[in-house]
Amino acid sequence: MQFIGPIKITGPIVNDEIVVPLATLESPLWPSTDRGARVSMQSGGIHAVIVDERMARSVLVEAPDAKTAAQVLTCLSARKHDIERVAQETSRFAKFLDIHFQIVANLLFIRLEMKTGDAAGHNMVTKAADAVLHWILQECPELSYVSVSGNYCSDKKVSAVNGILGRGKNVIAEMTVPGKICRRYLKTTPARIVDLNIKKNLYGSIIAGGLRSANAHFANMLLGFYLATGQDAANIIEGSQGFVTAQVRGQDLYFAVTLPNVIVGTVGAGKGLAFVEENLAKLGCREERQPGENGRRLAVIAAATVLCGELSLLSALTNPGELMRAHERLER
Repeated sequence: MQFIGPIKITGPIVNDEIVVPLATLESPLWPSTDRGARVSMQSGGIHAVIVDERMARSVLVEAPDAKTAAQVLTCLSARKHDIERVAQETSRFAKFLDIHFQIVANLLFIRLEMKTGDAAGHNMVTKAADAVLHWILQECPELSYVSVSGNYCSDKKVSAVNGILGRGKNVIAEMTVPGKICRRYLKTTPARIVDLNIKKNLYGSIIAGGLRSANAHFANMLLGFYLATGQDAANIIEGSQGFVTAQVRGQDLYFAVTLPNVIVGTVGAGKGLAFVEENLAKLGCREERQPGENGRRLAVIAAATVLCGELSLLSALTNPGELMRAHERLER
C-alpha cells in the first residue's frame, strides 16, 4: 500500500485536496495514478457528483404455473406500501426505495432496492429482503421458497441490470485539462486522447462484447482503493462497468468517468481493521456528519481516483512503447 496525490476534488460532497491510499501488487499503478493526481492539482480539480445511490437484493419464489406467478405479481405491485413497511422495520438506517419484478415461466424474481446510509449495505438489504420474502410466503401460500438471492440483484457479477437500475453509488467525476497541461504532464494532446478513447475504449469494447462498459482499467484503481479502505473487493466486478468520456473543447481536454456501481461503505465488515480506520480517517470519512455523508464522500474520492488512473493510462497509450517502458522500469 502506498499513498498517491493529493487529488484536488471539488463539488457539493467533497471540496478538498485528498491523499489517497492504494493497495496493489501492480506497482506502476502508484506513479501512474499519481500523475493524474498532479494534473488535477494543475487543472482546477476534479468535479464529482453522485447521481443516485441504492443497494439491491433479489429474492426468488416459485409458483405452480405462469398464470399464478402473474397474478401474484399484480397483487404484490398493489401492496407496495406493505412491502415497504416490512422492509423498513428491519433497520433504522435503511430506507426503502423501490421494488422490481421479473417472471420466467413459473418463477417470480423480486428485486428490492434500499438506501443503506454509510454502509455498503449488502447485509442490511439482505435482512430486509429476507423479511419481505417471509411476509410474501405468508401472504401468498401458493408460492414456495427458492432462494433469498435470485441473481436479479446482481451481486458481484457482470450484468446489464445494475447499470440500468443501479447498485451502489452512481458517481460521475469530470475535469477540464488545459492543453498545455496535457503536453507538459501527460506528454500528449487532447485530440490524441479523444481519438484513442473512441477507437480503444468504445470500438474495442463493442467488438469484444463488453456489457455496458467502455473504459481502460477502472478495476485497477477500484481494487487498490477497496483493499485500502476495507471494502468487499469482489464488488470491483460490477464497479468496473463504466464509461470514459473525452472531448476536445477549444484547446483543452474535457475528461470524465461515469461509474454506475461504486459499492463502498465507511461502516460494516472490515472497517475495524487498524490500517482501514487510519486510512478512512485520513480521507476525512471518520468525521461527525449526517448519516450517509461519509459513505458518499468515500464514493466520490473513489471515482476521482479512477479518473486519475484512467487519464494517465490513456495518455501513456497514445505514445508507442511508453507503457512497456514504464512497467519494465518499475517492476523489473
